[in-house]
Amino acid sequence: MCRSIKTLRPPVLAEEATEDEIRAAALQYVRKVSGFRVPAAHNREVFERAVDAVAEATASLLAELEVRGSARSAAPGGG
Repeated sequence: MCRSIKTLRPPVLAEEATEDEIRAAALQYVRKVSGFRVPAAHNREVFERAVDAVAEATASLLAELEVRGSARSAAPGGG
């Protein structure tokens, strides 16, 4: 399952990762660690909260990463 999670930072991606790409990666991660491709109805809410939390953490990570040699890390203030 996690093989479908792709690297979401430059220079692997030419542009910033989209919200959809971040959410797809978060969904794959939660599926992998939970062992469920689709949660049962009684687990749906906690599953979705986990996807939201992972997506938020991923977006934050990508926004704050400094990648050597990229225009972003060379900007004043480092990002």
